[in-house]
Amino acid sequence: MDSSTVERRKGSLRWRRARILNAWVDSLTVEQVIDVLEEGGVLFTINPEHLYQLQRNAEFATAYANATYVSCDSIYVFKVLKLLGRGLEHRASGSDIVPAYWRRHAADEAVTMFLLGAAPGVADRARHRINRLAGREIVVGAHGPSFDFLEDEQETADAIKMINASGATCLVVGLGAPKQEIWIDRNRQKLPDVKVYMGVGATIDYEAEAVRRAPTWMRHNGLEWVYRVATEPRRYVRRYARNTEFLWLALLDALRLYRPPEFGCNMMRGNTVNEV
Repeated sequence: MDSSTVERRKGSLRWRRARILNAWVDSLTVEQVIDVLEEGGVLFTINPEHLYQLQRNAEFATAYANATYVSCDSIYVFKVLKLLGRGLEHRASGSDIVPAYWRRHAADEAVTMFLLGAAPGVADRARHRINRLAGREIVVGAHGPSFDFLEDEQETADAIKMINASGATCLVVGLGAPKQEIWIDRNRQKLPDVKVYMGVGATIDYEAEAVRRAPTWMRHNGLEWVYRVATEPRRYVRRYARNTEFLWLALLDALRLYRPPEFGCNMMRGNTVNEV
């Protein structure tokens, strides 16, 4: 195993962590993600858009360095790691982790959730749907913030009050990258009851059934991007065009020519051998 892969362990569970550019990814199944989060932690779900932002945004890179777990939320990241000789055995998307999490804890009264993100009203719809399916009020709060939420100190303070008042033990944040990861990293010390943090993009929209996911066969064959571009072209065309940079940087990495941004160096050194 070279310096671009390390072993991690938590209890009896052992898994591989692999470097992709200036980030590290954990080889965990959906169920294993939920297992390791039993004692708390911060979960991010990496994809090429995140890797694009990680070359440019120092605060985003810091948030990633501080995450406890990073799951692979992209067939392209998964395949590129394999081509680089750092293949993962598993990948787990946020849109699969969140429903698996609330189903696992549906009967556990000690676990409650707060949904932060999506358009106004969408998070509340997700809350009602999850609670109906779970058979109890597992989601105890929901808030759809404004577009400028990340830099709005008053709105952030109000959201923190809502989350703390709810008593939620798990915070699901769906603001999109890099906002959700930065918001979690900036504010998690102000949320004493929250043990689990998830930055999971459009998952709240999926839970509310406000946006439909691609059919299962498309997701399993790496074609979810086709579905997304076809159904939401304005949102996704530019994002997927950026994937070409990811592929170019991955090629440089394969040739040992990739150089991380200066602010990314600490991330690469500091997150390689830590055991959970």
